[in-house]
Amino acid sequence: MTPKHPTGRQKAVQSERLFLRGAQTRWREFLRAIRIFLELLKGFRKLHFVGPCVTVFGSARLRDGNTFYEMGRQLGAELARSGFTVITGGGPGLMEAANRGAQEAGGLSVGCNIVLPEEQRPNAYLDLCMEFRHFFIRKLMLIKYSYAFVALPGGYGTLDELFEIATLVQTGKVRGFPVILMGTDYWTPMLEFMEARLVAMGTISERDFSRFIVSDSPSEVAALVKRAGLRKFGLSYGARVRRKWFFFER
Repeated sequence: MTPKHPTGRQKAVQSERLFLRGAQTRWREFLRAIRIFLELLKGFRKLHFVGPCVTVFGSARLRDGNTFYEMGRQLGAELARSGFTVITGGGPGLMEAANRGAQEAGGLSVGCNIVLPEEQRPNAYLDLCMEFRHFFIRKLMLIKYSYAFVALPGGYGTLDELFEIATLVQTGKVRGFPVILMGTDYWTPMLEFMEARLVAMGTISERDFSRFIVSDSPSEVAALVKRAGLRKFGLSYGARVRRKWFFFER
């Protein structure tokens, strides 16, 4: 039951439910558009100077002690050592693991948290954390500033983010960005289904399917991302600033 005096977080969730219920008055829709613009502006302003990022997706439910948590922690550390800022959804679980590894290795660690009905607190390993009301703005920020995308095991949210990236690559909206799946045992059944059904029936092409890179090695993934940054995007190493090597575009 909703409390008599809802908190700011609860009010935000109620506002989102109203927004997605259907058409509202034109004045209310105009105010919503302004709020969306301001949220976009906040994200652009805060992320503009964090350096080239790698986005890591993953479950909030797989905590410290899980095999994939340690994989995510090692991945965050390897990416940081390669000079990248690690950006996640900012929550617990495998997001925390990647942020933790990055921070422990002396890199920059960023989180884009989402306001949910059941509060998802930002993890403790963030140098910069932003909270967003709208999922689509949060996803935009996770995509816009990254040079590669790594999906650790996860649920609906991870799959949503992963397939949005795959669609952007398929349609040519983004090019040359590695899309990597970590956790071979976890992802293999999904990939087998995609090949046996989607590719076989022609709903996606073999080329679309082959763009996924699968690995269980954090160091291999970091090396692949580094090569893509240097060769495909013209990044180069600059001075060591704020605990990490900063990349610069040529």
